[in-house]
Parts: sequence; C-alpha cells; structure tokens
Amino acid sequence: MALAKNFCLNNEQMKQYQTHNMKSKISICCLSFFLATNVFAQNDAAELARKLSNPISSLISVPFQNNTDYGIGELKGSRNTMNIQPVVPISLTKNLNLIARWVQPLITQYNITGPQEKQSGLADAVVSTFLSPSISKNGFTWGAGPVFLVPDATDDMLASKQFGIGPTMVALKQFNGWTIGALANQIWGVSGGENRPKVDQMFVQPFLAYNWKSGAGIGANMEWTQNWTANSSTLWFNPNISAVTSLGKQKTQFAIGPRFNLAAPSGGKADWGWRAVVVFLFPKG
Repeated sequence: MALAKNFCLNNEQMKQYQTHNMKSKISICCLSFFLATNVFAQNDAAELARKLSNPISSLISVPFQNNTDYGIGELKGSRNTMNIQPVVPISLTKNLNLIARWVQPLITQYNITGPQEKQSGLADAVVSTFLSPSISKNGFTWGAGPVFLVPDATDDMLASKQFGIGPTMVALKQFNGWTIGALANQIWGVSGGENRPKVDQMFVQPFLAYNWKSGAGIGANMEWTQNWTANSSTLWFNPNISAVTSLGKQKTQFAIGPRFNLAAPSGGKADWGWRAVVVFLFPKG
C-alpha cells in the first residue's frame, strides 16, 4: 500500500512537472518569438531610415514636406509651402536604376507682394531623374541625370512661365549609421517666359544625418539657391529629428525641425520658420 501510495504521489508529481515544463517551453517560445519580431522590426526600421537618408535609394516613397516661414521682408509676411515629392525607382538592369522625383510646391503667402495681398496655388514643379548604380561600393553611391522645370503654376505671382532644363547629380557616403552627401542642379529656361526674367538658377543641398537602429534619426541640410540672372542668393539651414514607425500596416517616417534663413535677396529674408515632414513608404515585399 505504501509503495502504491508513493507511486501515485510520484506519478502526480511527474504530471505536475510535465505541465510546468510545457508551460515553461511555451513561455520561452513566446518570448523568443517576441524578441525575434522586435529585432526584425527594429532592423526593418533602421534599414528604412538608412534608405530615406539616400535621395536615390531603391525605395518608393511619397513625402509631404511642409515649410512655414514668418516675418518675411519689410511687411513681415508669411509663406506656407507644401512640397509633394513622390520618388519612384525603376530597375533598368541588374546594375542600373532610374530614380524619378517630382517636387510639386503648393504655396499660400500673405503680405509678400504687397500689403494685405494673398497668393495661393501651385508653383512650378521640378522633376529630376537620376541614373544610379543599383549597388553601392563601400557605402558610396551616386546618381546623375537631367532636371526639368515644369511651368504648371496656377498663380502668375508664383510662376516663371518657362520650361527649363539642366543637369542634376547627387553623391553620398553611408557608414556606421551616418549619411553624408550633397545634391545639386542647374536649370536654364529654354522656352516661354515672355516679359519675365530668364530662369538661370543653381540649387545646392549638402546634407548630413545619423540614424539609430530604432529608426530614429537626427540630421541637417543647407539649401542654397543661386539666381544668376538677379545675382542673388537664398540660403536656409534646416536641422531636424526623425523617426520611422508604422500606422497599421503603413510604414511612415515623421520629421520636424526649425528653419533658419541665413541669406536672401533684399527685402525677402524671413525671421524664422519650421519644417514638418510625413513620408509614406512602400518597401518592396
């Protein structure tokens, strides 16, 4: 009887042990899955952030960049510029990509052209196409191609009324979370624009960014526009912080920061401004 009793106790203890062991294995499996998913999500965010720091990466994206500037000129006017700028990469060959980028400004401004005057509508679009190697070497990549000024403005005060064309190029280096590079273009007006100053304009944008593995980042760029016809320069400094996250299944980047107008044509300098960006991402797969 004692032996049978001990056997029953041992059998009961064995069942408890097996149950406890099974629960432990399930807990370990769940924890491992969570950790693996979290690491994957973190790595995914880091990779997206890295690609977003590269203007010619193989990533379909639709950025909405909003710039609001205050205290412009003697009338202390204001201007809001929403740049809608989709980027679409196309694989031409195994080693060569074509990246198309359309920048369409939507502008609303007050007290810029005169007291109590307002303009609102589309400004001329800038369309860039880059031929770029599909694989970077030692973190270095570049792209070059034509840039076009498309006269699709809906308000005469926001329009050049000229079709323009010129070269554009970008070069950058990525290493250890850092991205350092510059983008530049030169546009000449080639048709239209009667009774308007001829478009002859250079744009240079050096940029610097650092991204953590979480997808968060910090960066800055300079935007220098040189109007050769008017012999005038406009210079902005734009620092920002950013983060990559998901809105449901939609991968998204948010960025925000101040804007500093370091130089501008006479009567056109802003006291201060800010920039906010939302980028919808469409990674392959």
